[in-house]
Amino acid sequence: MNLRDLQYIIAVAETRHFGRAAERCFVSQPTLSGQIKKLEEQLGVAIFERTNRSVEVTPIGEDILRHARLMMEQMNAIEQLARAHQDPLAGPLRLGAIPTISPYLMPLILVPLKQQFPQLKLILSEEMTDTLIRRLQQHEIDAALLATPVDEPELEAIPLFDEPFWLAHPRDHAFYNKETITREDLENTELLLLAEGHCLARQAMEVCRLKERSERGEMADLRAASLETLLQLVGAGFGSTLVPALAMRGSWTTGSGIVTRELDLPDAYRRVSLVYRASFPRREALHTLARVIFEKLPNTVTPLDAVGVKG
Repeated sequence: MNLRDLQYIIAVAETRHFGRAAERCFVSQPTLSGQIKKLEEQLGVAIFERTNRSVEVTPIGEDILRHARLMMEQMNAIEQLARAHQDPLAGPLRLGAIPTISPYLMPLILVPLKQQFPQLKLILSEEMTDTLIRRLQQHEIDAALLATPVDEPELEAIPLFDEPFWLAHPRDHAFYNKETITREDLENTELLLLAEGHCLARQAMEVCRLKERSERGEMADLRAASLETLLQLVGAGFGSTLVPALAMRGSWTTGSGIVTRELDLPDAYRRVSLVYRASFPRREALHTLARVIFEKLPNTVTPLDAVGVKG
């Protein structure tokens, strides 16, 4: 039994005709019929029931064909894998991203990436930082867009950009009449934070240099599962929060009752990187993705020069 035999029986099953099946497989009908007869003799079962007017698949033939199709799918997968190795910009690239990056960065790069590299198929997943790191280590994804430094010996990173934080507060907030917002101002206000597990909450606390805020204060128990929900709470007057710069392009910025302010603090930013396994073979695909991101970033973030020179 060989793969060609499987191609022959699949073609006959789909066309219900030996002549048309032979044409599809680019062989003569006697060759195809002879190979199938030989296969049936080898297996000791009839795959097809032949009459002068029709060809029908036998019950055991249906079972054999189900396995034959699975084997042909696996053969195609092996061929695609080999082609992807020859051309690192072809085939699937499994990319994860944290929820405070994905909705704002992906729309900027998906169309340009598809236009420039049509053979590259980006498969996206959106999850928390810890989950993405675990999936990277378990080879379930190929790379991840993270905003947290990763200290794992088997992982490497391409720094992409520094993303400043902006302050978002309701119109009737005490900050409304202040020309500049200082770190002391942030220290003396209750910030709304994302739920535990989001790196943005920890980053916001680090910007304010407040390590214990998450455990105390009136807003300690008021946590949101997503940045969009957090901003709705701000718009409803529940308090203020810090927003990463890419999210400033969201629809919430108009007609939401939220005032946004740029922070004049030199260290009020987070670094976004493309993290991947050191053993991942398709480095060129990752650097290509990084370059497209670099080219499409808005001026609200600071691209890192390292992206432009790697390739």
